[in-house]
Amino acid sequence: MDLDFIKLHGAGNDFAFIEDFSRDIELRPDQVAWLCDRHFGIGADGIILVRPPENPSCAAYMHYINSDGSLAEMCGNGVRCFAKFLVDRGYVSAESGQLVAETRAGERRISFETDDFGKLTQATVDMGIPEFSPSAIPTLLEANAETESGASYVREASLESPWGWFSFTCVSMGNPHAVCFLDDMDGLPDELFSDSRDKSLETFDVERAGAFFEASPVFPERANIEFAVVGSHALTMRVFERGCGETLACGTGACATHVAAALTGRAGRSNELVLRGGTLSIEWCADGHVLMTGPARESFSGTIHLPA
Repeated sequence: MDLDFIKLHGAGNDFAFIEDFSRDIELRPDQVAWLCDRHFGIGADGIILVRPPENPSCAAYMHYINSDGSLAEMCGNGVRCFAKFLVDRGYVSAESGQLVAETRAGERRISFETDDFGKLTQATVDMGIPEFSPSAIPTLLEANAETESGASYVREASLESPWGWFSFTCVSMGNPHAVCFLDDMDGLPDELFSDSRDKSLETFDVERAGAFFEASPVFPERANIEFAVVGSHALTMRVFERGCGETLACGTGACATHVAAALTGRAGRSNELVLRGGTLSIEWCADGHVLMTGPARESFSGTIHLPA
């Protein structure tokens, strides 16, 4: 089977988009893994099938598949790229400046900016209201704190690992996140850093630590794992995405990290989130909604033959 695709990325978090308006494309996990392979396939963090929506008020439905073939509820960088796909190809008018995307996590309202050629350059996504209850994450950890609005949540719960104890704050942005602030990296064992003389977020072994906590039995559906450092002007983070491994950026992870920083008193309600692939602007509004603003870029397009 030959598949036409468009490769897009949001701050380095990259996806292969495939039109599936007839809903007749079904990809097995091994086929998804092959397509996402950076040596033999297209190379991507995930596949996004563009399908017709169930709700006619939505522009289209975003069917997102992780690189390991598992389905994901939402993807913040992916939904910005989804908007770019629809606008740049004329499915949504560039002059409208807005659209609604349908996802497995619900509808997401998006406003966008375009260049002189009508191509989308930047988008702001209403990521909705975070969920905090352990059952919503889901996690087996017990709630031990309350938000200002009285919602119970898991705040800096300690989890044991081969490298000592790590503390996680849990947030759902339509998908599960566990955020760890590395406040004392000097106290972590040397083996968790590629250069023990420079213990920093950049040298921290996210792949090893992230894989360990992603698979923790306290997360029955696994979880996205964020490691973050709070600076004077921004939050810097790295993320191990559920079903993908470390990615250069994660939109829902940036939102979850921002919310966790505000909940734990480390930052205010509006922040810049610096990821390995770029910077996202996040605001946790007074009405509880989280707004994420960032770029979307097209890399290339082509046709690939998918082995049976």
